[in-house]
Amino acid sequence: MELTLDFTTILLLGGVALLAGFIDAIAGGGGMLVMPALLGIGMPPHLVIGTNKLVGTFGTFSASLTFIRKGLFQPALWWAMSFGTGVGAGLGAILIYLMSAGVLKKLLPLAILLASAYLIWPRRTAPALTSPESALPQPPRRNLKLLTGGLIGFYDGFIGPGTGAFWMAAAMKLFHLDLVAAAGVARFMNFISNLTALATFMLLGNIDYALGLSMGVLLMIGAFIGAHSAIRYGAPFIRPVFLIVVALMAGRLLMTG
Repeated sequence: MELTLDFTTILLLGGVALLAGFIDAIAGGGGMLVMPALLGIGMPPHLVIGTNKLVGTFGTFSASLTFIRKGLFQPALWWAMSFGTGVGAGLGAILIYLMSAGVLKKLLPLAILLASAYLIWPRRTAPALTSPESALPQPPRRNLKLLTGGLIGFYDGFIGPGTGAFWMAAAMKLFHLDLVAAAGVARFMNFISNLTALATFMLLGNIDYALGLSMGVLLMIGAFIGAHSAIRYGAPFIRPVFLIVVALMAGRLLMTG
């Protein structure tokens, strides 16, 4: 499907991508901005999910690379979770492809609204980052990592809104990481699930490459800035802005749904 967009819409989508990358690198949930924006321009739901994966892969790659270079995440320590995430994301992407467009039109707004409610609900904050060693897991729990990766990876491949925030919550609650260390885990695992789902959607032909690549580059720039900001200042400073934007997006979906 070819979408004809005016200049103002293109600028708005670019701004959404930049902001989503910045927020996603810090607190997760950048897809909460991108998906409603794509739905709002009339893009079919299957195409929205595939294009969102293309956009998101740019940002999660940029952010996870930053955390690795800063020594706040070591991929070798999380291979079981990475494997589970990849398998789960592939299965989720195949399942979403098999669903009808009519079902997806109802499911996507509902999933975004539920994820919005989760993100807006107040939660206890984790302690601030004290050293790179805090990014290391507590005793290695391979089966738990495999299961966690499979479940969240499946959700991300299947539909995905709020995945980054769910990853952060899991990393803090299950593996006792602080906020910034959890952000490193979340960005890398989100990259694995995005990349796996993206490969699946590429094979199935459900991607708008022109729009996805354009927004992806801007999202990657936002993610680069956001990851450095998260490492330097910590996540709490962006949370109010993120929640306001998510609330506005959720309200828009309620009004137009």
